[in-house]
Amino acid sequence: MAKRSTRLKEEMLELLERDKEFRYAVAGYLGISEIMKRLDSHEEKMAQILDEVKKLWEEVKGLRESQEKIWEEVRALRKGQEKLWREVKHIHVTTDRLALSLEEEARSFIAHRLKQELGIDVELDRVFVDSEEIDIYGATGDICIIGEATTRLGPKRVQRLIRRIELIKQGRLELLRKKIIKAIYTYVAVPQALEVAINNKVWVLDWQRNLTPIAIEETS
Repeated sequence: MAKRSTRLKEEMLELLERDKEFRYAVAGYLGISEIMKRLDSHEEKMAQILDEVKKLWEEVKGLRESQEKIWEEVRALRKGQEKLWREVKHIHVTTDRLALSLEEEARSFIAHRLKQELGIDVELDRVFVDSEEIDIYGATGDICIIGEATTRLGPKRVQRLIRRIELIKQGRLELLRKKIIKAIYTYVAVPQALEVAINNKVWVLDWQRNLTPIAIEETS
């Protein structure tokens, strides 16, 4: 068996040396075989590349779906924000209307109480001093009335009225008269606020009664 194999190899070598066509045929076969091996290798690599590309497209698809979800959430947030701004605007308008109604109510009650208790007939309105609004103002003869309206009266609100009167003394002397009535109309007043009001001779009242006495003070 070994001798036959050796003889076959020798014959093949002789043919390669002597027969040019046989030599070309063998060379062509070997070349094609090498090409086929390379093609097989390329096909494997191509298959791997296609698998990677497929995975990338799946990831891109997932990213697109995530992005669409994010945009949906953004649109939902935007709608919610627009709704919130509409509600805030509505609350702001409602608050302005309530404040205006409270001021008008305060002017009406204070004017009525002054006429009823002191015989003072005066028309009340609002005025502005250096862009600061004074809710209640009126003057008749040698008396002026300066006041504010608030749903809940605390000590700071009383002090604010005092500061605004000082502001009038500094910048709008034409609004002052010889005598002054400082007034605050409210729905609820805490005890500390009433104490501060009494100490500063501020008349506090609600729709039913006087919460502090009416005080007429000489302006200085």
